[in-house]
Amino acid sequence: MTDHTGRAGLEKDELYAVAHEFEQLRSEIVRSYTQRSLPDLVTASHHLTALAGLVKDLSDEVLFRATDTDPGLDFGPVIAAYTSASASAGRAMNSYTEAFEQLGFSRRYAEAPSSADMRDARQSAFDVAQDRLDLTVDSLQETFLGLRRDADHIDSTPPRVLAALSRSARLSNSIYRVPSELPATGPTRLAYMPASRHAR
Repeated sequence: MTDHTGRAGLEKDELYAVAHEFEQLRSEIVRSYTQRSLPDLVTASHHLTALAGLVKDLSDEVLFRATDTDPGLDFGPVIAAYTSASASAGRAMNSYTEAFEQLGFSRRYAEAPSSADMRDARQSAFDVAQDRLDLTVDSLQETFLGLRRDADHIDSTPPRVLAALSRSARLSNSIYRVPSELPATGPTRLAYMPASRHAR
């Protein structure tokens, strides 16, 4: 069996790194708008591209581990961390695309003749975009905090130590799979072996 000591630490580091990328994008989005202003379409396009890339990264991380057939590793806790994060990341993506739509509307009618209806439409688009950007920020925060929390809870006990523990003591958040004991290769002997009938 290959010694995978250190692999849990690498998995934790990768989860922290992905969490950091979501945190960075959240910070960029927060800085791009205020109560009185919205990001322009160029900035918003960059944000949407980055967010789509991060969502894709989550699925790539899952795919990489779901296809790993190493008998000494169980990526269940790591995969669960990425799939859980994909839900809140997906909500962030949905909210941002709705804000993006409103930004497009505002750009389209930025120079349209002013009227009461047009002013109402512009204000409505502004309000909806603000609300969806706030929801995006909240979902991104949920994403990176969840990834960090899950990374914190991945057990890093080395495989050899785990093998020495009883099954009941083994933590469920370990990525190491301890092989079951192999049966004895010698003949099985019963405590009581009656004499053969022919020997009587």
